[in-house]
Amino acid sequence: MVLASEINSPLESSQFDLSAYLTQRQTLVEQALDASLPLTYPEKIYEAMRYSLLAGGKRLRPILCLATCELVGGTVEMAMPTACALEMIHTMSLIHDDLPAMDNDDYRRGKLTNHKVYGEDIAILAGDGLLSYAFEFVATQTLNVPAHQVLQVIARLGRAVGAAGLVGGQVVDLDSEGLTDVSEETLTFIHTHKTGALLEACVVCGAILGGADETEIERLSRYARNIGLAFQIVDDILDITATQEELGKTAGKDLTAQKVTYPSLWGIEESKRQAQQLIAEAKAELSHYGDRAIPLLAIADFITNRTH
Repeated sequence: MVLASEINSPLESSQFDLSAYLTQRQTLVEQALDASLPLTYPEKIYEAMRYSLLAGGKRLRPILCLATCELVGGTVEMAMPTACALEMIHTMSLIHDDLPAMDNDDYRRGKLTNHKVYGEDIAILAGDGLLSYAFEFVATQTLNVPAHQVLQVIARLGRAVGAAGLVGGQVVDLDSEGLTDVSEETLTFIHTHKTGALLEACVVCGAILGGADETEIERLSRYARNIGLAFQIVDDILDITATQEELGKTAGKDLTAQKVTYPSLWGIEESKRQAQQLIAEAKAELSHYGDRAIPLLAIADFITNRTH
């Protein structure tokens, strides 16, 4: 585990460098993820789990967890097991989402999807293995956090990934494919559950681990819900405007699958405006924290400015 003494404060200088901050935190997360899942027998399943878990990516979800924990007075060490678990859960969702029975994609993060390398049977089991291990990892590896807070985190993770969260959003998403009359309300339900629930859990779990009170948790939940929806709106825009090389996955899939998206409802320019409005509302929730919130404020801006 990384020691706090090894981590420089992100606010040591008046000019916050988000790129350096994200790179530094990404490195910490990558090291922790690599150590979290050693190869053992039967090697095939561990190789498949590691293939997708260590395939790169922005690691935005674990970074959000770490940043929020620090914001409310916690430490990286307290939050890192949960940060890793969040990435395990996110990776599970990507493995399963890419399956032929779901979104049917051949590429993820610029590499062949799990089922293309290991077969559908092992890919399903790799996702199952990561999901169950995530909860074990939080329960056994979280140190110096009161047990009732760890229990709250486990409960939050369970809700975010289940039928009340990610799974429910995916079901409505699948049911809506090919329909021409999907409402804005249904689209927002899909994305606040399929994408937003886990993003919100990243922020809320970090806050719980750091000892935040209910008022803080509610404020940070609103921040997370807003950036989560903005994240999806930008994803919808990038599916139209970015190349496969930029995205690391197949571009134009929403149109091919006849999915209703925010740009299909609002147009690209209005979608961009709506995303910017959500980010402004998210940032307003952090005004209470002053300069301590600079990393989370910068991450909010990054969501609308990203190109993949």
